[in-house]
Amino acid sequence: MKRRLFVALLATSAALPLAARASDKGEKKPSGGDNYVRINTVTAYTTRPGARRGVMTVDCGLDIPDPALRQRAELVLPRLRAAFVQAVQIYAGGLPAGAPPNPEFLARNLQRSADEVLGKKGARVLMGAILVN
Repeated sequence: MKRRLFVALLATSAALPLAARASDKGEKKPSGGDNYVRINTVTAYTTRPGARRGVMTVDCGLDIPDPALRQRAELVLPRLRAAFVQAVQIYAGGLPAGAPPNPEFLARNLQRSADEVLGKKGARVLMGAILVN
């Protein structure tokens, strides 16, 4: 029992200098650039062929060049994510079994949701991937 405690203590003490060196390098640049606001992956249930349940996953974010609007988007990020989840859930629920998703239609819906939550236009929805499993 004491050997397990010793191994755990040894592993954490070995990792501390590595963590200290990583934090000394400064902040890491956000992926996507300075204008990019990342939205976590959005998932929704859909129907697969044979009436089985499937999952639609949408990877997306926002490109916002205006600093004031970007700051507002970061403040209301939970509301943006909720609006995106609702839009994807409605779309995935009406998708026929086995049909491929329509990225243009989904992007328009997400853009409409983003403009509605932010209160004005100026943010552009960027979609990385749409997967249906």
